[in-house]
Amino acid sequence: MSRRRVPAVLGLVAGALVAVPAPAAHAATVQVRCSVPDLVAAINAANSSPGPDTLRLAHRCTYRLTAPDPVNPGNGLPVIASEITIDGRGATIAREGRGEKVPRFRILFVGPAGNLTLTRTTIRGGFATDCPAFPDPPDLACGGGVSNTGTMEVTRSTFTGNTARSDVFAQGGAIDSPGTARVSETEVTGNHVVYSGTATGGGAAGGAIANDGPLTVTRSRLTGNTATVTKDTQSTAFAAGIISFAETTVENTVISKNRSFAPGGFARAAVSNGIPAPGRLTVTGGTISHNTSDAPHGVAQGGGIANNGLMTVRRVEISGNRAVAEDGTARGGGVRVGPFGTLDVTDSRITGNGVDAPNGTAQGGGLDNPDGGTLTAVRNKVLRNTATAKGGTAQGGGLYHAGGTGGLGTTTLEGNTITHNRAGDGGGIFKASGVLTLGGDVIRDNRPNNCSPAGAVPGCTG
Repeated sequence: MSRRRVPAVLGLVAGALVAVPAPAAHAATVQVRCSVPDLVAAINAANSSPGPDTLRLAHRCTYRLTAPDPVNPGNGLPVIASEITIDGRGATIAREGRGEKVPRFRILFVGPAGNLTLTRTTIRGGFATDCPAFPDPPDLACGGGVSNTGTMEVTRSTFTGNTARSDVFAQGGAIDSPGTARVSETEVTGNHVVYSGTATGGGAAGGAIANDGPLTVTRSRLTGNTATVTKDTQSTAFAAGIISFAETTVENTVISKNRSFAPGGFARAAVSNGIPAPGRLTVTGGTISHNTSDAPHGVAQGGGIANNGLMTVRRVEISGNRAVAEDGTARGGGVRVGPFGTLDVTDSRITGNGVDAPNGTAQGGGLDNPDGGTLTAVRNKVLRNTATAKGGTAQGGGLYHAGGTGGLGTTTLEGNTITHNRAGDGGGIFKASGVLTLGGDVIRDNRPNNCSPAGAVPGCTG
C-alpha cells in the first residue's frame, strides 16, 4: 500500500483555527505502450505517487525483457513498492534470449510495502537467482516468475517456462510467496524448480508454487511442472505442483501431470506441506491426477499428496498418480502420510493410483500411513489402486499402515469402499503394526486378499 501524503491546510476563519483537509489521493489509470522502457517508467511513477495506480498494458503485446533492473538485478522490472494493478489485457511479460550468456532474473518482485494485483497477464521465462525474503544464507533461489513478500492477487493469468535454480535450495518455480497471496483462474504450467548442487541434502520445492505465508488458490490449473535434484546427492524434490509452509487453501483446482524426480534421493508428491508446516493445508474439490514421484535407487513418498503436517482433503478426485522407485522404496501412490502428519480425507475418490518398485519395496497404492502419522478417512472410494514390485515386495494395494517408531501411528476408517485393489499381499489393506480401526467399511474384491496378515484387521476377512 502506498503511503498517502495528506497535508493539513490550516485556515483562520472568523478568529478560529480550522483544519481544512486536502483532497484525498485518487486512483490513477495509465495506458502503457508496447515498450519495456514505458512499462519500467510506469512502475517507477506508480511507486512514487500517492494512492493506487492501474497500469493497462497494450493489448496482446509482448514486453521483452533483455536485461535486469539496474537497481535490483535479481528482477527484470522495478520492485513493486506501492498499490499497483497490472491489467495485462492479454499481454506477456517475458525474459527473452537463449543460451547461458543471457542474464538471469525473475520477472516481478513485490516488496514488503507492495500490493500487486495482476490480471490477464502471462509471465514467461523468468529465472530466479536470489531469494529476497531470505537473503541469508546466500545462494538460495525463490520465485522464477514472481517473488511476493507483500500482498499479491493474481487472476486470469498464466505463468509458464519460469525457473528457480540453486546449488543450495530452490523453491517456487513460478511463484514464491512469503507474503499474503491469492491466485484464481490462473494457469501455472511448464515451470521448474531445480537443485543443481553436488552437496548432500539439497532441495527443490514447489515446481509451480511455494508459499511461506497465507495463500489461497481457487479455480486454477497447476500442470506439467517439475521439481528435480542432482543425482545421488540424497536430496529432496518436493511437490512439483505446490509446497505449503504456511496456512493454505486450495479450492476447485486441477493439479495434474507434474513430476518430482530425485535419482538416489527423495521424491515427494505433487502436493506437499512442510516438515511439519505450522499451518493447515486444506484442499477442497478439484482433482490431483496423473502426477509422478520418481526416485530410482531412492525413496518416492507420495505420487499425488504427501502430508507431514496438518491437512484436510474434501471431495477431491485423486487419480492416476504414481510413486516409482526402481531398486528403492515407493510409498503412497495416491496419498502418503508422514511421521508428523495428521490427515483427514473425506468424500473423495482415490482411484487408479499406483506404487511400483522393481527389485525394491512398494507399499500403499492408494493410501499409505507407514511412519506413525494419523490418518482419518471417511466415506471415500478407494478403487483399483495397485502396489507392484517385480523381484521385490509389494504390500497394501488400497492401504498400507504401520505404527512407525513406537507403534503410535493410527488409521481410522469409516464408511469407505475399498474394492478392486491389487498388491503382492494385502490387496485391500496391509497392516504391519500400529492401530487401524474399521467402521462400516466395505472391503471386498481385492487381490490376492482383502486384508493381511490374517486377523490383523478386525472385521476384515478374505
